[in-house]
Amino acid sequence: MKRYMNAALIYAILAMVGGVFYREFTKIVGFTGRTSLGFVHTHYFMLGMVFFLLLVLLEKNLSFTGPKTGRVLAVYHVGLNLTVVMLVIRGVFQVLGTSLSSGMDAAISGMAGVGHILLGVSMVLVLLQVKRSIS
Repeated sequence: MKRYMNAALIYAILAMVGGVFYREFTKIVGFTGRTSLGFVHTHYFMLGMVFFLLLVLLEKNLSFTGPKTGRVLAVYHVGLNLTVVMLVIRGVFQVLGTSLSSGMDAAISGMAGVGHILLGVSMVLVLLQVKRSIS
């Protein structure tokens, strides 16, 4: 439970840093449109902090953690952070008005897609562990 709580705390801090970066960076550059940077804050809060806070509660009540949980959650961390890094990269290019080649645009989208796939698969695996603990 301590690891889950520590992860929730770290993601809460990262979410706040992401939100402040988004607000200040766009203000400094004078950017007023929509950008991917706006999603960093919510991804870290919901998929980071809230997810791990829920795991704290589930672990306390159901003791679902098994031998594979650490590996599954390591994949979850990689997926979440890969997704957010790609959001930051795309957002910075958007704010700066840098045009991307079609290859670079596809690479960023592809890496973000890999991050989302890792997130989705690991989330389902964690939910299956929780389900097994209920049965």
